[in-house]
Amino acid sequence: MNSLLSLLMVAALPVPAAPPAAGLDWYTCGKADDAQCAYLTVPVDWTHPGGEKIDIAVGRRPALDQAHKVGTLIFGPGGPWDPGVSRVTDGYDRFSDTLLDRFDIVSFDPRGSNGSHAVSCDPEQVAAAPYPVLADQQDFDDMLAYNRALWAECERRTGDLWNHADMTSNVRDLDALRAALGERQLTFQGSSYGTLLGEAYAERFPQRVRAIVLESVDDHSSRSTAEFLTAQTWASEDAFDAFVAWCARTESCALHGHDVVAVWNRLYDSAVAGRPDFTPFDLVAITYKRTKDADYDKLADYLAAVDGGAPGARLGSLPVVLPAFCADWSLPVRDYREYAGLLRRAARVAPHTHFPVQVFAVTSCLGWENVVYPQHDLHVRTATPLLLLNSRHDSATGWNWARNVERQLGRHGVLVTYEGDGHGSYSLSQCIRAVTDAYLISLTVPPRGTSCAAGT
Repeated sequence: MNSLLSLLMVAALPVPAAPPAAGLDWYTCGKADDAQCAYLTVPVDWTHPGGEKIDIAVGRRPALDQAHKVGTLIFGPGGPWDPGVSRVTDGYDRFSDTLLDRFDIVSFDPRGSNGSHAVSCDPEQVAAAPYPVLADQQDFDDMLAYNRALWAECERRTGDLWNHADMTSNVRDLDALRAALGERQLTFQGSSYGTLLGEAYAERFPQRVRAIVLESVDDHSSRSTAEFLTAQTWASEDAFDAFVAWCARTESCALHGHDVVAVWNRLYDSAVAGRPDFTPFDLVAITYKRTKDADYDKLADYLAAVDGGAPGARLGSLPVVLPAFCADWSLPVRDYREYAGLLRRAARVAPHTHFPVQVFAVTSCLGWENVVYPQHDLHVRTATPLLLLNSRHDSATGWNWARNVERQLGRHGVLVTYEGDGHGSYSLSQCIRAVTDAYLISLTVPPRGTSCAAGT
């Protein structure tokens, strides 16, 4: 049954009322007829639970088959700071009909985002951000000065939450949500940055885990800034290579029969030379986005058009996600000399794409000191192994990351590979959905080494 037909059938049928969840006052919201919203009140600082409070926005769509409901599935959005509530309440069809039948689907806006006391910064300061790829020590110094001025103003506008948007705080929020929903154990699916939340929860509360799916896996074990950038560079180059191979075998590709690498290098070199319509970072970021979404036809069309004389695209202001990233990653860089060495190392790993878009994360965190949840190897001891899902070619969360997390988990984690391209394999593969649904409903753990062919 396709998802559109399923939604139409669901809309035509009465939805059984879900039992009330302890501690949450639900009200009707969103575009979906059966959607509900609530607010979960939590401390700003979990080490001082009697202090200032904030409200976390929560959304729910009740299970369509309440008589056979397994429980509540909490979805952890990516980003960081992607919205979760709207994905549940506005008819979001991320999950299969099977899961919609058997689980109340719940998600939330993480603290500091959207409906959960969103961080506030000066938009003019944000728009005035320096170019994220640094060229000399003066650029390095200017970025440090900009960062410190921006952070001071963001903290002034946001309040103490600015200092408490880290992963350890989000883990406590997630556990409070589990308890407020009346669930003895957590059933969770995290996507992209949401996998970091699932990993951290499994470490802190292993006895409270029923099942955790990590889709498009973040590896939080990088020992250094160089190791972080190298891993991300590998993923970007691997996805670019997959795009080049697709174009070579696909007649509809706008660059089919052409030397795609030569076209890309020509555009990159022209940006380095100072063409006014786009920068090297713009080209890398657009390539990253299109390979991440496996929009290969759109990427080929864009590259062919710009190579043929059309103007290139410039990115707008990049989002401020600092306290949700910089507090979770220790990525120090002492000076421009060290920074330049990092870029040279990245270029050796990626002779075509040169550097990953995540260089933006490194420059945006220059000077950050309050790292609350630094990188480390995972130590998870859950009764049910965690289920890891990853595409073979994913520019955002590379297969290298997923394999390394599986190694860290040992017998407490199993990776299932989608032998295709793109970010978010549950949405790309019926085979991956079937494996995942069996795991979430029946706790059926697939054999180690399981994979799903591209297109299945």
